[in-house]
Amino acid sequence: MIAIINYKAGNLASVSNALNRLGADFIITNKKDELNNSDAVIFPGVGHAYSAMESLRENELVSWLQGTEKPVLGICLGMQLLFESTEEGDTQGLGIIPGRLKKFDSSKDKVPHMGWNTFTEVKSHPLLKGISTDQFFYFVHSYFAPVNEFTLAACSYISNFAAVVGHDNYMGVQFHPEKSGDVGSLLLQNFLTHVKREKKINV
Repeated sequence: MIAIINYKAGNLASVSNALNRLGADFIITNKKDELNNSDAVIFPGVGHAYSAMESLRENELVSWLQGTEKPVLGICLGMQLLFESTEEGDTQGLGIIPGRLKKFDSSKDKVPHMGWNTFTEVKSHPLLKGISTDQFFYFVHSYFAPVNEFTLAACSYISNFAAVVGHDNYMGVQFHPEKSGDVGSLLLQNFLTHVKREKKINV
């Protein structure tokens, strides 16, 4: 069972529809007992970082997210909040992945970065199986994460930035896989396959 975290910044409908298309069992919840009983967590997000963190605090989910050993997939803002901080509202994130997000320079191109883009590099990781630099994903974001040792795939728009990250059981994607067609479905299926594999290992 996959748990989609329900908070004010969650993009629940499109993520739910994508999992339905894949035939995945899931629940939408902000209850810690249901999160504890799930096999993995999807942490979606749209909107402003500061209000999103406030919502997580209201639901008492900050420490839970920081401490869980379940596979976690952050999407868009959900990925950004895995980092230490962001310039957006000078907000402190969950601190799971080191680094601070910055805003794209609007004097160099349109902000937000909106539309289809490809990766400039891809590392080997279960989440990215079958995915290459030739495939397009759908992005909508004004702030970007730094490329560092936890970057699994990089992208370029005004600046190079982390498009996919991974650290222990935490994974994150800056784009919207649920809006990225067949290749987005492949990435979500890769996550589901990874979750099943981890569940077997831990039985």
